[in-house]
Amino acid sequence: MPFKTLRRAAALLLAALLLGLAGCSEGTPAGPPASAEPSGAGAELTRYQAQFLELFDTVTTVIGYAETEEEFSETVNAFRDELREYHELYDIYNDYEGVNNIKTINDSAGGEPVKVDRRIIDLLLFCREMYEATEGRTNVMMGSVLSLWHDARELGINDPERAELPDMDELEAAKGHTGFDALVIDEENSTVQITDSEASLDVGAVAKGYATQRACESLPAGLLVSVGGNVCITGPKPADGSDWIIGVQDPDGGASDYILTLALSSGSMVSSGDYQRYYTVDGVTYCHIIDPDTLMPPALWRAVTVLCPDSGKADALSTALFCLSREEGEALLERFGAEALWIRPDGSTECTPGFEAQIEEYAN
Repeated sequence: MPFKTLRRAAALLLAALLLGLAGCSEGTPAGPPASAEPSGAGAELTRYQAQFLELFDTVTTVIGYAETEEEFSETVNAFRDELREYHELYDIYNDYEGVNNIKTINDSAGGEPVKVDRRIIDLLLFCREMYEATEGRTNVMMGSVLSLWHDARELGINDPERAELPDMDELEAAKGHTGFDALVIDEENSTVQITDSEASLDVGAVAKGYATQRACESLPAGLLVSVGGNVCITGPKPADGSDWIIGVQDPDGGASDYILTLALSSGSMVSSGDYQRYYTVDGVTYCHIIDPDTLMPPALWRAVTVLCPDSGKADALSTALFCLSREEGEALLERFGAEALWIRPDGSTECTPGFEAQIEEYAN
């Protein structure tokens, strides 16, 4: 297969993954020998890809090159095992035997401090940093508000005829329990306490990107990882040193439709958009991203895509930028050395100069 065709195939795959399509085999190369392609390089490297579904409620894809299928499988399985640990620690819905996780902290709100793994401490310290940097736009203490939206969205998806918005009085009351000062992080004793019994953590805007970044730090160079569209690249393709080509999803298109492709050799790309999780009430679509000021989904943008060396920061920034004007967003991006693309409601785009420099081509 020609190299250009390979690059376009990779772009189409990643664009599809932004919508979280189902994957195939669990932690093993997907379909060799059909999807295992010789690199053509002297090192006898072969291109493999693997997908698994069970973590962070999304599909994870790993694409890379290795001398043997067994070598690639060992790398993927080690990555999957590490990502599973983060999944269990950061889960807000499920309990796991022998694990004190985010759900444990929420269940203990208003009570005693909870002894937790250092990786939870590190996540929450990072969340506090991003809360302050985004002036509250990315706030993991919004659990009381987001749970009302979550319940309304689930009802609306499962029974569209009964779809309705959360009650604004209930949202305003819940907003009174979103202060970050109710979260007490004790690094020395490795404990976390929520002092407000009505408050709760929802780390959905940060945890997937943060966990992806941490787990990818253990990977060898030259892999492309997508965890539900949170793309992390550990280096250029080892077969020939070329860039990876990543597609940016078209909010109005299908699973394999994209508005442009990017050429990246490292770093992360994360998108937030109104097409990812949503429901409809009286003909109006409401997405899952909630502005902490209005307590409603913002309508400034269809989608925001962030490029950043760190996937956790990219995740947090994409959420914040979805609630901000371009001018406000650019000021925030500069603090973190990040770049962004904005898609307006009419489908037109604008981006920072650094993002534009990475564009390979616009789709026809």
